[in-house]
Amino acid sequence: MGMDVSLVAPCGIYCVLCVAYHGYTMSGKRRKHVCTGCREYDKTCAFLKRDCELLRDGSVEYCYMCEEFPCDNLRRLDERYRKKYDTSLIGNLLEIRDEGLESFITVQLERYTCPECGETICMHTYKCYNCGYTIR
Repeated sequence: MGMDVSLVAPCGIYCVLCVAYHGYTMSGKRRKHVCTGCREYDKTCAFLKRDCELLRDGSVEYCYMCEEFPCDNLRRLDERYRKKYDTSLIGNLLEIRDEGLESFITVQLERYTCPECGETICMHTYKCYNCGYTIR
């Protein structure tokens, strides 16, 4: 696994850990098109970028760069991610701001590396799509 800072989404998720990046839907079906990351082709993130003019127009690269950080949209998404996936997007963004992208990615990869095969485990499904290992 390499360290690709372009795969850190504006919301603080490392795209490599996302179910869509692994090529699946939340229901477990294969996606027609594998996601290549939130920054690829200037995609509009389904959760934040579509509702945030500053992210859309490139005024900020990450949500923590905004004067309104954390905004209501990010707070709602953060609450959902803390409950469902044991991950704080606001915490991730503060870590990126305070420690840097490389440190953030290192921590994420340590947390989500499959102990069986060394590939990444999906943060949404807790599954390694390479060997089938599951955390939970």
